[in-house]
Amino acid sequence: MSKRVSHGADRKRSQSLSARRADSSLLDPWIGPALKSVYHVLPIPRWFPPEGIVLTGHLLALAGAVGFAYSTSAWWGGLLLALGVVGNHTADCIDGTHARSTDQCRNGGELLDHFTDPLSFSYWMAGWGIACDRLDLGIAAVICIYATAVLTSIKAKMMGEFTLASFGPTEFKTLLAIFGLVMAALVAGGERAPIAAGEVALRFFQVMLLVGIVQLVVNLVLAVREVNEHGGSPDTSEWETTRAASADEETEEGQRDTRID
Repeated sequence: MSKRVSHGADRKRSQSLSARRADSSLLDPWIGPALKSVYHVLPIPRWFPPEGIVLTGHLLALAGAVGFAYSTSAWWGGLLLALGVVGNHTADCIDGTHARSTDQCRNGGELLDHFTDPLSFSYWMAGWGIACDRLDLGIAAVICIYATAVLTSIKAKMMGEFTLASFGPTEFKTLLAIFGLVMAALVAGGERAPIAAGEVALRFFQVMLLVGIVQLVVNLVLAVREVNEHGGSPDTSEWETTRAASADEETEEGQRDTRID
């Protein structure tokens, strides 16, 4: 059970809030170690903060979003898409390795890492919507991404375990990278391509969105059942409005000072 504080003053926490990490990913056992091995050949100085790697991965995600937006109209769009997605995932794999190997592990770095992950996916979904000229699909995909991120975070808080699904970020990014290469080939082929790039982008977007919504609903039902059966005691505490309490204390102190004078 966590303490609820509204507009609180400075406070210290004596216990660690880190959740155990459980990865059920299908591809992480192969892709993760392969990308982490790249760290040892990269010329990253030991003094370089791991937050810098997080920022680099985020910038690559932005580049990938631009690639998404141009993936149906320019041959380089799909290549930039794939480069941005793969570069982002590589940075996501090695930032923790760098932090641990250089003794720079910080809670702030982990917070930034988890904060930027759904942002990256949101950029890509927005770019995908632009490429297909379907703002409605882009908005729906962003909502699905953030709903999944919120569900994962809240479940981790209540269960003390941060869980990645069998079809998680690694699998999704792998499909997106392959999609980028296919789009680059189709656009480069022009009229010789067996199918229009725009049609492929739209249909694949619709399929992935449908899969994402179904997975979200299933995971929500399973998460509610799991926290009910295996979670800790329900949080029955009330919100502590410490700002109001602090104001009352200051008023009482002022009245005491007045009486003393």
